[in-house]
Amino acid sequence: MPQPLSSKEQSLFRQFQGLKAAEQILRKNPHHGDTEAMKALILNSQGQSEDAFSLAKLALKDDMKSHVCWHVYGLLWRSVKNFEEAIKAYKFALRIEPESIQIQRDLALLQVQMRDFQGYIQSRKSMLQQRPQIRQNWTALAVAHHLAGELQDAERILTTYEDTLKQTPPRSDMEHSEAVLYKNMIIAEMGDTQRALDHLLSISKNSLDRTAVMELEAKYLLQLDKKEDAEKAYKDLVARNNECRAYYDGLEASSGFDRSDLASRRKLKEWYDTVAQEGERIDAARRIPLDFLEGDEFREAADRYIRRMLTKGVPSTFPTIKALYRDASKRQTIQELVEGYAAEPQQNGNVEKQNDDGPSKNFSGSVYYFLAQHYNYSLSRDLSKAMDYIDRAIESDPSSVYYNMTKARIWKHYGNLQKAAETMNHARTLDERDRYMNSKCAKYQLRNDENGKAIETMSKFTRNDTAGGALGDLHDMQCVWYITEDGESYFRQRKLGLALKRFKTIYDIFDIWQEDQFDFHSFSLRKGQIRAYIDMVRWEDRLREHPFYTRAALSAIRVYLLLHDKPETVQMSLANGVSDVNGMDANEKKKAMKKAKKEQEKKEAEAKEAEKKTAGKKPATGADGEPKKEDPDPLGAKLLETKVPLDDAVKFLAPLLEMSPKNVEAQNVGFEVFMRRKKYLLALKCLLAASNVDPEDPTLHEQTVRFRRTLSSLSEPLPEPTSSIINQTFTLLPPSTDLTAHNEAFISRHKSSPHHIHAYLKVRQILDPPSLTKNEKGLQDSLDLEKIELEEGIEGLLLLEEWGSTNEVKKAYVDAAREKWKEASVFPVETA
Repeated sequence: MPQPLSSKEQSLFRQFQGLKAAEQILRKNPHHGDTEAMKALILNSQGQSEDAFSLAKLALKDDMKSHVCWHVYGLLWRSVKNFEEAIKAYKFALRIEPESIQIQRDLALLQVQMRDFQGYIQSRKSMLQQRPQIRQNWTALAVAHHLAGELQDAERILTTYEDTLKQTPPRSDMEHSEAVLYKNMIIAEMGDTQRALDHLLSISKNSLDRTAVMELEAKYLLQLDKKEDAEKAYKDLVARNNECRAYYDGLEASSGFDRSDLASRRKLKEWYDTVAQEGERIDAARRIPLDFLEGDEFREAADRYIRRMLTKGVPSTFPTIKALYRDASKRQTIQELVEGYAAEPQQNGNVEKQNDDGPSKNFSGSVYYFLAQHYNYSLSRDLSKAMDYIDRAIESDPSSVYYNMTKARIWKHYGNLQKAAETMNHARTLDERDRYMNSKCAKYQLRNDENGKAIETMSKFTRNDTAGGALGDLHDMQCVWYITEDGESYFRQRKLGLALKRFKTIYDIFDIWQEDQFDFHSFSLRKGQIRAYIDMVRWEDRLREHPFYTRAALSAIRVYLLLHDKPETVQMSLANGVSDVNGMDANEKKKAMKKAKKEQEKKEAEAKEAEKKTAGKKPATGADGEPKKEDPDPLGAKLLETKVPLDDAVKFLAPLLEMSPKNVEAQNVGFEVFMRRKKYLLALKCLLAASNVDPEDPTLHEQTVRFRRTLSSLSEPLPEPTSSIINQTFTLLPPSTDLTAHNEAFISRHKSSPHHIHAYLKVRQILDPPSLTKNEKGLQDSLDLEKIELEEGIEGLLLLEEWGSTNEVKKAYVDAAREKWKEASVFPVETA
C-alpha cells in the first residue's frame, strides 16, 4: 500500500524543489514511492545512474500502482537508451493513468523513434481525442499514418481538421502553410497527380513557400504531359534562379527538345544563348550546351566558354568541364584548344573585355593550371606533362594556393606521399586562415602516416584547451573524415588497437546521429516543419549507407578478421605495429613476440604508476570548465584483446549488408566473416548478392572457388535442410566443375586486368600450392601491363606477403615496381 502524506508534506511534494525537499519528506515517510521516484530522477540527472535505478526499483516496490513511479522508471531507461524497457514502463504507467498527456507524449516519441508506427498511431489517436482543439495533434496523427504507409488515412485526418476551421487562417500562418503543402505531398505520393495539381493551385496564393509551389506545379504539369504549361512554369523558375540545372532539364523535357536531333540541338542552343545574354554572370546557360553539342559547334562553344572562364581566372574551370571527358572526342578538342592558348598566351590575354574587371592579369597562369589538372585527371593522365605545366603556373604566381595544392595532388598520383604532404603543407602556409587548406594538409599527412603532424595541423583550428585536446575536440565535433583517415593510417601501420579505437568512434557517432533524431519528433511538430521532418526520418532510416560508415566498417571488419586469423598480432600491434611476421622463421617470430610482450608490460606498468600518482587528486578542468575525462584505453588495448573478434565484426557488418546490399566489397567481407563462423548459408547469400551486382568481380571468383572447395572437404556433412538449400541455390559453380579449367577460363576473359590476374593467381595457389614459384613470376609479370595502376602494384606486394614469399622474391618485385613508378615512395625500403 502507498504510504499517505500529511497535508503539509503533500504541499511540499507538489512544490518539489530538489533533493532537499525529497529528503525532508522521506525522513518522515521513508516508503513514499512518488518521492523516492522523484529523488531517483534527480540522482540520475546528477550522473548517479546506478543509485537512481536502485531507488526507482525501491519506489516501485513501495508503490506498484503509482503512475509516477512507472513513468520515472521509463524515463530512467530512456536516459540509458534502452527504449524497449522504457516503452514497457510507460505502458504500465498508462494503465494506471490513461488520461496523462505527458506519459502519452513520452510513449509516442519512443514509438516513432523505434519505428513502431502502429503503436504511434494509437498513441497519437488517444492524444487527439483528449485535446482535439490543438492542430499539432491532428498533424501528428496524419504523420503517424503517413509513416506507416497509410496515405489515405493521413489525408483524411488533415482534411477533417481543415473542415473544422470556421475561417481560413491568414497567409502569415506558417503552420497552416506548411500543413497544406504537406497534404499536397501526401496526395502526390498516392499517385494522383491531377488531384495533387488541382489542390496545389487551390492553395498556391496563400502559401509562403513560393519556390516549392512553383517547383511542384512544374513537376506535376510535366508528369501529366501538359508540356506547354510545364514549359511556361519552368521558364518562370529559370527566371527566378538561372543557375539551377534541374530547371533547365525540366524545360528541355517540357519543350520537346531532342538532343540526338541536329535541328533540335540548334534550336536548343539558340534558346540557351538567349538566356545567357540576359546576364554576364549566368554560367549554367553557357555550360549546359557543351553537353549536347558536337563537332565544330562544340569546338566553337567550348572555345568561347573556356576562354571566358580562363580570362576571368576562375579556379573551378576544370572541375566544371571535366564531366565532358567521358567523350574522347570532346576531351581531345578541349586539350587542343587549351594547348593552343598556352602557345599564344599574350594574344589570348588581350581578348575583348568580358566583364567590368577586364581579363585576368595572369591568363597564362590560368591556362597552365587548367592543363596541369587536365593531365593529372584519370582519363587524360600524363603526370610528367602535368608536373611541367604546374611548375610553369607556380612560376607565374608562386603565392597561389590553388597551384601548389594541385602540385601536391600530382605528387600523390605519382605515389610520392612524402612530397605530396610537404607540398600541401607549403600550400597551407600560403594562406594560414584557410580552414579548407588546413584540413586538406592534415589529410595528406595522414595518407603519409604522419599522425602526429596531422593532429598538430588540425589543432590550428580546434579548441585545444578542452578535454582531450585537439583530438578530443575533433571527436566532439564528430569530424568523421579525420577520424576515418586516422584509423586507416593506423591500420596501414598495423597499430591495430588505435585503428579499432577510431573505427569504433565512427560507429558510435552514427549511433549518436540515430539517437539525435529523438528531439526532432516533438520539435518539428511544434514548429510545423513537417515536410522537412519526413525527409529527416527517411534519411535516418538509410543512415548507415553513408560512405564514411562504409569505409570505417570495412576497415574494422578487416582488422577483426586479421585478429581472428593471427591472434599473435595483438601483442605486436600493442607495441609498435606488426612487422612482417610472415617473413620470419619460428625462432624469429618467437623473439619478436617476446619483445612485443615485454614492451606492452612496460607500458602497462608505467600506466599503473601514473594512475597511482594522480589518484586522489582533483580532476583537471579545461577552459570550458568541464572536467577532463581521462581515456582509460588510449591505445585501444581492450578492443584489441577481444576474445570474440568475429562477433565484434558482425556488429559493423550487419548494418553494412542491410543498408548497402549492392556494395560488392561489403558482400566480399561478409563472406569472409561468415565462412570463419561456419555460417555457410549466410556466406552463400553474400556470394549471390555480389554476383548479382558484378558477376565478373575478381574477389567473387576467388571466393566462389574457395566456397566450393570448402563444401567438398567438410569433415561432416551439412544438415539436410542446409545442404538442400545450398545445392538448389549455389549455381555459380556446380560440383562437377573442373576448378582448374574454370580458373583458366576466367583469366582468358581478363588477361589485361591486374585485379583479375591477382585473383587468378590466388586461386591457382589454392588449387596447386607447389605452383608458388610460377605464381610469383606471374605476379611480377603483371607489372608490365600497360594499364596497371600504382594501387594494384601495392596489392601485388601484399599478395606476396600473404603467400609468405621469401625476401628475395619480394625484393625483386619491389625493384621492378620502382622501375615502373620511379617517383613512388610507397614501396618499403627494408624489403629492397
